Amino acid sequence: MESIKHLFKVGLGPSSSHTMGPRQAALLFLDETKGAASYRVTLYGSLAATGKGHMTDAAILNVLTPAAPTEIEWQPDIFLPFHPNGMKFTALDAEGKETATETFYSIGGGDILREGEERKPAESIYGMTKIADILAWAEKSGRSYWEYVDQCEDSDVWDYLAYVWQVMKEAVERGIEAEGVLPGGLGVRRKAVSYYVHAAGYNSSLKSRGLVYAYALAVSEENAAGGKIVTAPTCGSCGVLPAVLYHLSTSKGFSDKRILRALATAGLFGNVVKFNASVSGAEVGCQGEVGVACAMAAAASSQLFGGTPAQIEYSAEMGLEHHLGLTCDPVCGLVQIPCIERNAYAAARALDSNLYSAFSDGKHSVSFDRIVEVMKQTGHDLPSLYKETAKGGLAAIG
Repeated sequence: MESIKHLFKVGLGPSSSHTMGPRQAALLFLDETKGAASYRVTLYGSLAATGKGHMTDAAILNVLTPAAPTEIEWQPDIFLPFHPNGMKFTALDAEGKETATETFYSIGGGDILREGEERKPAESIYGMTKIADILAWAEKSGRSYWEYVDQCEDSDVWDYLAYVWQVMKEAVERGIEAEGVLPGGLGVRRKAVSYYVHAAGYNSSLKSRGLVYAYALAVSEENAAGGKIVTAPTCGSCGVLPAVLYHLSTSKGFSDKRILRALATAGLFGNVVKFNASVSGAEVGCQGEVGVACAMAAAASSQLFGGTPAQIEYSAEMGLEHHLGLTCDPVCGLVQIPCIERNAYAAARALDSNLYSAFSDGKHSVSFDRIVEVMKQTGHDLPSLYKETAKGGLAAIG
């Protein structure tokens, strides 16, 4: 299991799999084919079906066009065997003859693989890859999840998490000030500022919930507009964890040191899902994006409120379990409807998961690891129609 620095990626929205991944593939191919007279890029499956709404073509063209003319071909009905997010890059000479070709897959969270490359972490630094094992270690040693992260990672992880936290805060603060209509043609107006203002008029309990909504909307709207965000674990689910952490930081006065430790715990839970299943909406649906984000935020909030390792695990388990089967069905392929609203709702659910587990002793019937297994199988059983193709579910009636 690789570093959590690979889970928390800083970049531009609106999609880690459809924007950040293709951009990275374009950069790699450009570096290998300098001097090409032109390029042709073929997008397959989910990338082709929702690529325009996710700005996939813009992400690629912004890299390749300055070097040479580039043509994008769309093949939404062709799904390459390895992954729904396939793309083939071709370099041509002045006579139009192919000089190089490479197929890449965007596998979620901004990560890519080349055709034939084994799907494994670049560098395995965690000895334990199941939460049950880490929980047993924590209970035996008297330590917490963030201390396991500290034990496995290089010391610079804390500087990186501080950077991640800063980017998250800036996304919230930009988002609650921004107004207007989001790009893409759906006419979706930004709502974060409205929720933020309205929250002030309610009593403490409702105000708290309204602010959580506002912060999640703020980050998700920034993502939809192509702004700078952190994958947590993806762009499409980037509003959940920042909303919860920002709210608890500002309303409860938790120090940055405690927030960073909670961020480390969130990253550990997300990393376990990424390693044992997937966080790609195109592969397992939105349960792997918003569901995992909810689990991460639930674990982080439980730790901040003094939860035991068992209670933290229970919080995360509920956050993921109650998103099982959630489809990825973006209207018009845009990361707006229902994605933005789902982030706000999941942020509230994360806090509810923490509260529910806090009333318990942490003992429960179904483990987090078992839920991850079920999520993986559920995602594989979902028809591709309901996994980021913009053809099924809500997208079909949009």
